[in-house]
This record gives sequence, structure tokens and C-alpha cells, in this order.
Amino acid sequence: MPLNTQKLFISLLLFSSLDAGATTVNRCQDQSGSVTFTTLSCPIGQATTPQDINPASGMTFTAPSPASKAHAMRDPESREVVVVGQRDDGCGNILSAEQRRKAIINQQTPTGMSKRDVESLLGRPDKIISRNAEVRYVYEEKKGRSRQVSFDEHGCVKGKR
Repeated sequence: MPLNTQKLFISLLLFSSLDAGATTVNRCQDQSGSVTFTTLSCPIGQATTPQDINPASGMTFTAPSPASKAHAMRDPESREVVVVGQRDDGCGNILSAEQRRKAIINQQTPTGMSKRDVESLLGRPDKIISRNAEVRYVYEEKKGRSRQVSFDEHGCVKGKR
């Protein structure tokens, strides 16, 4: 792949996920020298070089040295494991998967839970109140009681005031 095509591809990756934080894209090179970029792992037998991309501060592309490419092609066992896939709930990943499960089991809506999680837990709200950037879901319960869940402008459960 020519250098201009690589730059174009990386630029497209950056602009398609501007709201995401820094990310790692794998540069995969097969035995014939053909290069592909992926957010997944490279196929077995291909040289993998992680490329750190930070859209917030512009593109950061670290080109591998020829020596490191040659070493990776010869010794595939020496490759470093890079975790590329990570859940992004849109609320800053405040809750771990374990905390989220525990909250759902206990019928709780802690700070950092997304609207999708709340609707999965409590169902569709009986009433939605919007004021400025804040949205409140109101759930009517037994004996005239109600439960309210407040969300910020990003759709994340707000903490208690």
C-alpha cells in the first residue's frame, strides 16, 4: 500500500471516531509485503505493529523501523499482546462490568450507568421530563410512589446532589 494511501486510511479512521480517546490500530503485513490496518488482531503469520492514534491531539503515527519489521517477520512468538477491543459505554466507563451486573441484580441505578442500561433494568419510563440539558425518567410504582432517574447531557446517570 503506498504511503499516501496509508495516510488517507489512518486519517479516515481518525475522523470516523473523533469522540473516542486514544486508540491502537494494528498494522498487519503478510509475507508478500501487503499491508492492512485493523482494530482487530492480525491473522497468524503476519507481522503485527501496533500504531497509537490520538484523535484529540492530532494524528500520532509511529512508523516501525525496518529492523523491528524484519524481527517480527522472523519471530512471530516475540510479538506483544495488545488488547484492542474494549467496551465503551459512553459514560467514561465509570462502572466495571462487575459493578454494572451487581447494580442490575440489586435494582439500583448508580452514577455512570447509561440510559440503555437503565431501560434494560427498569423498562421504558412512564414519563420523561426534560429541562435544559437534564433528562429525568419517572417510573410510577405501587401505592402512588414514583422513582426518578436523572441523566446528564451525555445520557449518563447523574450522581446525587
